[in-house]
Amino acid sequence: MDATNNLLLERITLVPGLMGGKPTIRGMRFPVSDVLELLSSGLTETEILEQHPLLEKEDIKAALLYASFKLKNTVIIHAS
Repeated sequence: MDATNNLLLERITLVPGLMGGKPTIRGMRFPVSDVLELLSSGLTETEILEQHPLLEKEDIKAALLYASFKLKNTVIIHAS
């Protein structure tokens, strides 16, 4: 995995007790699954960012990358 992917994945956080322990974007109450659902519903990146101003372009990329790794069963280690 390259440095760019590592930086993107740092945006995905797993905080016990936050959103039921689901992976979220930057520790906010915004699950990765919500970003994926918005994309699958046909919203563009621009539309998502307009509707959710706390999100950043890199957050959407990070959600997609995280989902890709999870589907490949790639182990992701979050170190503090």
